[in-house]
Amino acid sequence: MRFVASFYAIHSVADSLASYLRYAYQADQAKPEHSSLLPSCDFAVLSSGEMGDVGEGEDAPVKPRVSLYMYRATVNEHLRNQPLGARPSDAPPPLALDLHFLLTVWSDKVEDELRIMGWTMLKLHTHQILGASDLTEEGKFGPDEVIHVIPAELSNEDLMRIWDAIRRPYCLSASYIARVVRLEDLGTYDPAKPVLARRFEVQGKGGGS
Repeated sequence: MRFVASFYAIHSVADSLASYLRYAYQADQAKPEHSSLLPSCDFAVLSSGEMGDVGEGEDAPVKPRVSLYMYRATVNEHLRNQPLGARPSDAPPPLALDLHFLLTVWSDKVEDELRIMGWTMLKLHTHQILGASDLTEEGKFGPDEVIHVIPAELSNEDLMRIWDAIRRPYCLSASYIARVVRLEDLGTYDPAKPVLARRFEVQGKGGGS
């Protein structure tokens, strides 16, 4: 049984989080009590270049959108070089990462911007774990693997530096950390195929009767 993911897991976690929020939002929007208050909204994972391009068209209205931008990946200090499960003594430990995301709401209407931010932050407060049913198959996660999504402490100075780096004015944002994402090279160790026995072929010297 595999308890760690492949290097595809970084994109898988980001995509899984955006997909979860998208489907949860659509479900809540369809409820009569929310239909008149929650506008249509998209949820997407964006690169640095795409972050700088949002709403940059000439006089184009900014349609409601929530973006996830991974601005940093750090090695988890508590799980650095920590082995996992029953593994060969020469198998390297998984790479344990914390993924840092900037969650941004894009809209040219203040009521939409604030309602969507409130909905998103509340949803992540009540659903802090991505489990097997939330994670995409791309990451090759094990059935017991879970990813915790928690609010991150990001100073105003650090937040402004991110926006300066992508060269655009600040937009309403919140920061989150997805932890712990354990990565392993699929070619180095396959725990699904343990060595049960070894066979030796012994050939005697000389002729036999």
